Amino acid sequence: MTDLYRPLQSLCEGHWFKLICGASYQHLASIRDLTLAYTLAGADCIDVAADPAVITAAQEAIQMATTLNIPDCNLAPSVHPDFLAAHRPWLMVSLNDGEDPHFRKAHFDADRCPTDCPRPCERICPAQAIAFPAPPAPQGVIAERCYGCGRCLPVCPIGQIITEATVVNPAQILPQIMALGIDAIEIHTQMGRVAAFQRLWSAIVPHCPHLKLIAVSFPDGEDAIAYLWTLHDVIRATWSGPLVWQTDGRPMSGDLGKGTTHAALKLAQTVLTEGPPGYVQLAGGTNAHTVTKARQLGLLTPSGQSVSREPGPQRTIAGIAYGSYARAQLRQWLETGLAGEGEREVRREDREARGLFGERLWSAVQAAAALVSPLKAGLVVSLEREDRFSQVPSPVAAARPP
Repeated sequence: MTDLYRPLQSLCEGHWFKLICGASYQHLASIRDLTLAYTLAGADCIDVAADPAVITAAQEAIQMATTLNIPDCNLAPSVHPDFLAAHRPWLMVSLNDGEDPHFRKAHFDADRCPTDCPRPCERICPAQAIAFPAPPAPQGVIAERCYGCGRCLPVCPIGQIITEATVVNPAQILPQIMALGIDAIEIHTQMGRVAAFQRLWSAIVPHCPHLKLIAVSFPDGEDAIAYLWTLHDVIRATWSGPLVWQTDGRPMSGDLGKGTTHAALKLAQTVLTEGPPGYVQLAGGTNAHTVTKARQLGLLTPSGQSVSREPGPQRTIAGIAYGSYARAQLRQWLETGLAGEGEREVRREDREARGLFGERLWSAVQAAAALVSPLKAGLVVSLEREDRFSQVPSPVAAARPP
């Protein structure tokens, strides 16, 4: 383990940025697009579901980001492959020790829907995971798009929408995901689950030598601090590496409005002063207002200083994770596709087509960077267009047949 790892350095300096694709989100094309854009924008970590196909999709996008260079697209110096080869994000996989809102999907029988239903579920879904195409196409929830936010549940006029929870089987999934070369594991837990947490942790321990980081995600609740100290003792008995406490304030709500960030900040303040040692990272309701609010509360680490990992008034947050809000910033590109189409275009000799892909990619990266850069102000290369990379041949195009 070394502080020369860019993601670990970001944690130590308080400007760690994590993209949350979703613990139950399995739409592979969107995962590739999100990972590609946020990798190019400077993300330190990509958090995905414990699904080999999802992990592979994210890895493909990271690899594409670190080798991509398209003539005439005028991408920024910070997305040049020489820069990205030394700054690739860590890939994290989320597991749970019991029922959790992040590990569920909505379900309903579309045949029961009234013919005159205004379909509020379809309109309210932030992931376009509910659709009613013309028969014979299947109607209802598109499972791979649903990430379990639950917004559709209360709006159904006949109250028929339910959620189906999933608890991962560590004995089955851990060998598969570790074989793919992931960098970190995040455990989602809730107060009162010490025994369940210990069982899951025992399954993870044999794989710890191959991991760079462990994270624990938890909601607010009674006796939360005491619970975290218990988990800290369980983990530290066998793990001495970086440990992140993710304060999941208001899960999957960041795209609803600026006020959703308050719960994560409030929980973080308590954990910073009273919680166990480790890095504290915000999540759950984070959005474009989070950095500003954190700065106003004195929770950001001053430039040039290191994050304190010990509890007390001097402790500051190590970073911020963004999920639903990060996805919302790229909605237009997720709808039209980016990464898969890009791979096809960069293999073509048509410079105009390749240029069009570059322009779409540039626009998506700019949108992602607008969320990343406030946390990393002054610490990353500015996303300015430069023509000096426009004539560099594309490694992707050279490595693959037309």
